[in-house]
Amino acid sequence: MRKELYLDLISRLSKIAEDGSLTAGELDEEGETIEPLVQHIDLWNQNVEFIDQEDSWPRPAVFVEFCPVTWEVFASGRQWRGKCQVRLHLVTDWAGSSSSDSDFLADALKVFDYSDYLHNALAGMRGESYHRLDLVESDTNHNHEEIVETIDTYNVTFTKE
Repeated sequence: MRKELYLDLISRLSKIAEDGSLTAGELDEEGETIEPLVQHIDLWNQNVEFIDQEDSWPRPAVFVEFCPVTWEVFASGRQWRGKCQVRLHLVTDWAGSSSSDSDFLADALKVFDYSDYLHNALAGMRGESYHRLDLVESDTNHNHEEIVETIDTYNVTFTKE
């Protein structure tokens, strides 16, 4: 179930274009391939904490963190239902000051657009072993020098037989 969800997330996130549409990989009016917004997708492993020590990865990047799954018996021990939170760590380059008089304001605030694009692409997503991906929390971490990390937390329900 986590594997299925992770692979589905890769598939869906890879389709998001820079304008928020789900057209990445398709051809535009000029016959050029539309580039995906998300340049790198991986499982979360404290990636931004050790950014100087790791091989660099292209940005925007999304790292998928699975929180613990809480299971309960459903259907007399033949089927289980689990509840879990999945955190998507959207990591972008810092675009400059976001002060009201900054020349970089529009670019600095794109991180919020990107978070909305991810949500629009993922809201209500479901698969064979998981149901409904629902956004429950968003947090912006400005605690890094050259990057901005936006953490969107989703609730998901798994089923297991």
